[in-house]
Amino acid sequence: MADRYLRFTGTAPGRFLTRGLGLPRPTPLRRWTVATPALEGALLHLTAGTTAHPETLGPVLAASGLEVTAQAERPAAVVLDATGITTVAGLGGVHAALHPVVRSLAPGGRVVVLGTPPSADDHHQAAAQQALEGFVRSLGKEIGKGATVQLLRIAPGAAASAESTLRFLLSPRSAYVSGQVVELTDAAPDPVPDWAAPLAGRTALVTGAARGIGAAVASVLARDGARVICLDVPQAREDLVRTADRLGASALELDITAPDAAGLIAAAAPDGLDILVHNAGITRDRRLANMPADRWDSVLEVNLDSVLRTTDTLLDTGTVRRGGRVVATASIAGIAGNTGQTNYAASKAGIIGLVRSLAPRAAAAHGVTVNAVAPGFIETKMTAAVPLLIREAGRRMNSLAQGGLPVDVAETTAWFAQPASSAVNGQVVRVCGQSLLGA
Repeated sequence: MADRYLRFTGTAPGRFLTRGLGLPRPTPLRRWTVATPALEGALLHLTAGTTAHPETLGPVLAASGLEVTAQAERPAAVVLDATGITTVAGLGGVHAALHPVVRSLAPGGRVVVLGTPPSADDHHQAAAQQALEGFVRSLGKEIGKGATVQLLRIAPGAAASAESTLRFLLSPRSAYVSGQVVELTDAAPDPVPDWAAPLAGRTALVTGAARGIGAAVASVLARDGARVICLDVPQAREDLVRTADRLGASALELDITAPDAAGLIAAAAPDGLDILVHNAGITRDRRLANMPADRWDSVLEVNLDSVLRTTDTLLDTGTVRRGGRVVATASIAGIAGNTGQTNYAASKAGIIGLVRSLAPRAAAAHGVTVNAVAPGFIETKMTAAVPLLIREAGRRMNSLAQGGLPVDVAETTAWFAQPASSAVNGQVVRVCGQSLLGA
C-alpha cells in the first residue's frame, strides 16, 4: 500500500509543513536493485584505540565492494573497530572517532561498530563492550537521513567469517535493519564462488510462499540462485502456482500442520534441502478474556508447534543437509507484546526460544545454522487492512519513520541462508526500522 505521507514530505509544501509542525520527515530508503546493487561512496574505516583483528579485518572490509579509506568528506559508510576496548576510559575513543564524522555521513548511509562479546571473566571488559550496545541503539535513533547503525560482535579469531555479514550490513539490502546487535561465532564460512548468485546449487523450501512476505522471500532466494520450492495451503493454490511459475520454482500444496507434513516435504526434495524457511503464520486476534480455546490453539499450532515438529524431523532424517540453513519467522510482537495478540506473541516468542536453544546443538550435530527474522510493521495486505490511525502509528514509530517492505524481510533471510554465513547462528534480527516497541 502506498505511503502517501512519505511522498508528501518529499514535496516543497510537505517539507515546509513538517518542519513547522515538528512532524517526522522520513527519507525514502534505497533498496537493492540491479541498477543500484551497492552504496555510492567510500567506506571510512576508523579504530577506537587498538584492534583485536590487526591483520584479518582489512581484507574483509575490502571485499564489501566499497572503497576503503581512512578519510572521506561524505562517506557512504563508516566502520568503527572498537574490538580492543576493555575499559570505560577506552570508550572515549568511540566518541573521538565518530563525533567529527557522523554529520557528514551520506543520506541512507551505514554505521557499523565492531565489538567483541562481553567476557564472563572480566567485568570491566564486559561493561565497556556492553556499553557499545546502548551507544549503537541511541545513535540509530538520532542519526536520521535514512541511515542505519548496527553493532557487530566478532568472537576472537572470527574476523575472517564476517564477510557475508558486512556485505549485507554495508549494502542497500539492509535498508530497514537498524539498531541491531549481531554476534558471530568462529565457524569457518563455506566458499561462495559467485557473489552475484551466492545460493547457486542450493535448494530452498519456503512455507507460506503464496503471497506477501513468503513470496518475497522465495523471489529473493531465486534471484540469488537457489532452486525454490514454494509451499502453502491448498486454499491458496491459485496464488501459490502464480508465484512458483513466476520464479521458475516448484509449488507444493500442503497444510504445514498435517501430521505427515515433514514426510511430504522430504518427498518433494528427494536430494535434500539446503535452506528451510519457516514463514507460514496466522493471526486470530482477540483479548485474552474474549479468546476461545480454538483461536489460541490454531495460532500456536501453525506458528510454533508445526515449526518445531517439521524442523526436528527434517534435521533428524538428514533432509536438511550439512551446511544447511534454517530460518524461522518471529515478530517484534514476540519481543514487546501486543494488545489482543497474546496467542500470536506467545507463538513468536516461542520461535525465539527455539532458535536460541536449537542453534548450537544443530550446528554441532548436523552442521546446520538456525536463525530468525523478527519483522516489525511491514507493508502487506494484512497491514493495509489496519485502521488508518493505527497504521500510521505503526509506520512512524521507528527510527526510519516508515513501514518496511516484504523484500526487507527477504533480504535478511537471504543473508542468513548464504553458505558464507556459517558464523551467523542463534541470531534473532529485527527487521523493523528500529521500532520504538520493545527497543
